[in-house]
Amino acid sequence: MLKAPDLARIAAARLNPKMQVRDWTQENEAYFRAIHIEKTMTGLILMLIVAVAVFNIVATLVMVVNDKRTDIAILRTLGLSPRGVLAVFMTQGVLIGWIGTAIGVGVGLALALNVDVIVPFLESTFGFHIMDPDVYYVSGIPSEVHPPDVVRIALAGLILTFSATVYPALRASHTQPAVALRYE
Repeated sequence: MLKAPDLARIAAARLNPKMQVRDWTQENEAYFRAIHIEKTMTGLILMLIVAVAVFNIVATLVMVVNDKRTDIAILRTLGLSPRGVLAVFMTQGVLIGWIGTAIGVGVGLALALNVDVIVPFLESTFGFHIMDPDVYYVSGIPSEVHPPDVVRIALAGLILTFSATVYPALRASHTQPAVALRYE
């Protein structure tokens, strides 16, 4: 089915040059263009969601650093090196990101693998069709899990959360004990 363009080229080469060969992908070109645009927009929307999550991690860690300045200063006074402070905050940020990524992958896979159960339940509960057969050619929501895509998205999430922890952790490691404890 998906090799139709290749087979059409082979058939056109074997047939009379005056004959024209068109396959089903050429007949439904607008449909495939719409699917391509939809996939692109879905990827963009998912990346925006990930960017918001990364921004939330950065904002949370910056607030924690500001809130814990005196605690950081006390630990530094007791002998914790700036590298140790950096490690503490990097560990906290990475742990938050990895737990979030694991939960996201788990929930996403659970939903993707059970779409055939979830959609009829939602349609019967709320009394509407998600993909109305009067409007759409496809009346169900297809779901196909591609493990390489799942791994690529999960790795992107892990890398982004790791990079999001660098700035707040560096800020925490540069805390000067004398300045932080001046008014305490």
